Amino acid sequence: MQKFVITGGRRLCGELALQGSKNSSLPIMAAALLCCGDCTLHSCPKLTDVYAAARILNCVGCKCSFEGNTAVINSNILGSTEISEELMREMRSSIIFMGAMLGRAGECTVSVPGGCELGPRPIDMHLAALRKMGVDIRESGGSIVCRASAGRAKGAKISLAFPSVGATENIILCAVTADGETVINNAAREPEICDLCGFLRSCGADIVGDGESSIIIHGKKQLHGCEYTIMPDRIVAATYLSMVAATKGELILTNACVPETEPFFTVLEQTGCGIYTSEKKIYLRSGSRLKAVRDRIRTMPHPGFPTDAQAVLMAALCVADGTSVFEENIFDCRYRHTDALVKMGADIQVLGKVAVIKGREGLHGANVEATDLRGGAAMVIAALCAEGSSEISRICHIDRGYEKMEEAVRLLGGDMRRV
Repeated sequence: MQKFVITGGRRLCGELALQGSKNSSLPIMAAALLCCGDCTLHSCPKLTDVYAAARILNCVGCKCSFEGNTAVINSNILGSTEISEELMREMRSSIIFMGAMLGRAGECTVSVPGGCELGPRPIDMHLAALRKMGVDIRESGGSIVCRASAGRAKGAKISLAFPSVGATENIILCAVTADGETVINNAAREPEICDLCGFLRSCGADIVGDGESSIIIHGKKQLHGCEYTIMPDRIVAATYLSMVAATKGELILTNACVPETEPFFTVLEQTGCGIYTSEKKIYLRSGSRLKAVRDRIRTMPHPGFPTDAQAVLMAALCVADGTSVFEENIFDCRYRHTDALVKMGADIQVLGKVAVIKGREGLHGANVEATDLRGGAAMVIAALCAEGSSEISRICHIDRGYEKMEEAVRLLGGDMRRV
């Protein structure tokens, strides 16, 4: 198995262009199932999760091919409505194919998805919402068998108990070709939801209200293909901003989604970094030791502080002056990376959903194992701050969300190799 070998202690400086968003690419690729004709997706990141989505599309009879960062998907022929357990378990986002398949064919057979082990991520809300839309759902031998009773889902008024991104996506994907009007109350407001809706509107869907708490969808019988550019990845932006800030460096991020990243860098600014923005650029200058964040950092649904940025900012605050406190409100088991950071010399105390980080002037290298996607990225940041050499194994987790991270680090002057 591959691993990263990192020698820390170097100040990172330079310019990076952000990759396309993983969390947009996956639902948009699923949405291509609904279209007649070619869907051409630009800025599609070359990631293992994206390739897993492509395998699902190909296995149900679609044609999905890549040239650089452009994916071309043709869904004219749908040969199967069943997705194997093996493919479903490759990534947690695979559950969004349930809504897309129902929207296209009125039926599907899937299983519980796999991916990062972040504790329970129940799909109860997904299933309850789809049942409201006239879908009969039964569980049989580990499979979830779904069938719209009239062959086509029906519009419905759905109020979510929590603004779940996945549930909101599944409802949208099913509703855009459903019979009638669907209203989603307490919908997720994440920028990636808006990107999915932007793509679907380009394909002829009738959607309003995305980015707000209520989304209204009028179903169409058929959608058409389109050419679309996926938004930049705001969590990758948060990762590289944290990385450069921790190493007292300087960074220009181009192809940046500035308003969408603001909930993160307004917190990062409290560490003493200088952050300046233009339309599609973020400039960060650190230059001295970071200061701890005085206010408790609470992860919340958008527009709150993103849970996916919690681990990478925590890694940077391990070398800050003072004590910072995190409160994780989205996922259980989201502090699994802390043991590795402690092994590198960090002072972290975890009690339930709260983590207290007492910053130290320096960390030391260690051999650690990536526990999940963002936790693995946090270990890379800590290793780049540390004195000496570190090895990070199970980097398959990191490759799920970062396109050639080692090349980006080397471009900034860091010492990071894949072996």
